[in-house]
Amino acid sequence: MKINLRWQLLLAAMGLGLVLALLSYQVQSASLCTTRVPATGGTFAEGIVGIPQSLNPLLSDSYPVDRELVSLIFDGLTRYDESGQLVPGLAESWTVSEDGLTIQFRLRPGVTWHDGEPFTADDVVFTYRLMQDDAFPGPAALRTLWQSVTVNKLDDLGVEIVLPQPYSPFWAATTRGILPAHQLEGVTAVSLAASSFNQQPVGTGPFMVAPGQNWDETHRLQLTPNPTYWRSGTKINTLEFRFYPDETTLLAAFEAGNIQAMNRVGQTLLPQAAADPDVRLFTAPEPDFTTLLFNLTESGSPALQDIAVRQALAYGLDRVRLVDDVLNGQGLPLEGPYLPSNWAYNPSLLTAYSYQPVTATAMLDAAGWGLPEGGTVRQQGEEAMTVRLLALGDERSQGLAQGVAADWSALGVDVAVETAVSTTELYQKLAAREFDVALVDVVGSDDPDLYDFWSQEAIVRGQNYGGWNNRRASEALENGRETWPTTDRQPFYNTFLRQFNSDLPAITLYQHVYTYALSKNVNDAEIGRIFRPIDRYLTFSDWFLLYRDVTVICQEEDVS
Repeated sequence: MKINLRWQLLLAAMGLGLVLALLSYQVQSASLCTTRVPATGGTFAEGIVGIPQSLNPLLSDSYPVDRELVSLIFDGLTRYDESGQLVPGLAESWTVSEDGLTIQFRLRPGVTWHDGEPFTADDVVFTYRLMQDDAFPGPAALRTLWQSVTVNKLDDLGVEIVLPQPYSPFWAATTRGILPAHQLEGVTAVSLAASSFNQQPVGTGPFMVAPGQNWDETHRLQLTPNPTYWRSGTKINTLEFRFYPDETTLLAAFEAGNIQAMNRVGQTLLPQAAADPDVRLFTAPEPDFTTLLFNLTESGSPALQDIAVRQALAYGLDRVRLVDDVLNGQGLPLEGPYLPSNWAYNPSLLTAYSYQPVTATAMLDAAGWGLPEGGTVRQQGEEAMTVRLLALGDERSQGLAQGVAADWSALGVDVAVETAVSTTELYQKLAAREFDVALVDVVGSDDPDLYDFWSQEAIVRGQNYGGWNNRRASEALENGRETWPTTDRQPFYNTFLRQFNSDLPAITLYQHVYTYALSKNVNDAEIGRIFRPIDRYLTFSDWFLLYRDVTVICQEEDVS
């Protein structure tokens, strides 16, 4: 048989190649390793107590969960920053006319709604005119405010608002979320509350509502990142809110690993949450505070009409102990009627009432309210020093009221704690001035205008329930709301603060704080100061839940 040398050489070469390939693979495999890296995907589940009524920024005022969610879905023309200054939102700039009656806004070009349609002045005009309608189903005060102004479209990116008189607190109204006119075509103020848009809204904000949801049935709401906001993308695909009936159920869901975050941890459950080794807690100031309001009218206690007595009671309060014992430390010291985030806040004009019971006792003695020998209640002549302290019936309010009563009783004041069974009853009693001192929660305003709370006019037509009657303070508040530039307004609010400090119509107990709980299973999640709901997600693009395995060249060990 004839030998085919050419085929033998070819077969030999192929065999040699196969051997070399196997040897090469073994060498390469010996220098490769597997490592875990962040992977895209997953759902970040956050629990919250309550359930939304509608996702509409015009209808959300009375519902905390609604307000929380619409702030993630919608934008206003403006917003307030951490220092209380007005900064651009959907409007990139604005001007105020010399007479202070006209504001012209220039809108940001290139903004689109979640459905891809362009945002224009038509959307702004549509939104504001809804609130001007007599049939507007939102707050009456909101309707009254917008009915007092005229809204005009200048061009596709220009809007003009004309006021009947200069009114600088109007800025706050421009922070409300804007609605898309094209999505609500045919919807009027009459049909707004029943519109299906409220369950499947379209906004311009950082998160979009995923389609086809019914949170009333599922008790869940899925949001997806808006790609025009998160331009570098996110590793987590979905932000899902899960709604719970109470804090106990919320905490149980967190401990079971059903959710990765608790939107709000109250002071009662805080110790239990803090004991969880897998939790990270983030605390931030809330935009509200709790105060003790004095009734300075004839229906109030005669003793409290004396400023020296009110000051003595302020020195006789151990507010640090109250916060520690009743709130598990979840409160911040605060003086006066403004939050530190408000530009009118000026602690240098306020007396810091630290706990000084000896000073308080001496001031009460000097004011003529002495303690009879062997007695426990101070008297002035035949009149005993008795105070009715009004508070809500919830655990926190009652704990605070009993703590205040204990401190003042130690000074020789007979304190009777009276309970309001509901917020409605509390405000009925405040309006009727059926109290001497009232424990009241106050929602801080972004704008420093407090005319409706502390002016002389507000005694009759407003919320000056204590009846504080100070002409200079009232005039300062009136002048402050008629002036636009912050630098020009500041002196008026300084005057107001000086009068407030000299008369002490209320004692601020503490500023509320907000505690957010996050599972350690959420990777690379860093949270700074939380001023708005979106602030806790500022680094959301870095967060991740999942890993994937990849093959890499092994690092050589250092044998030196």
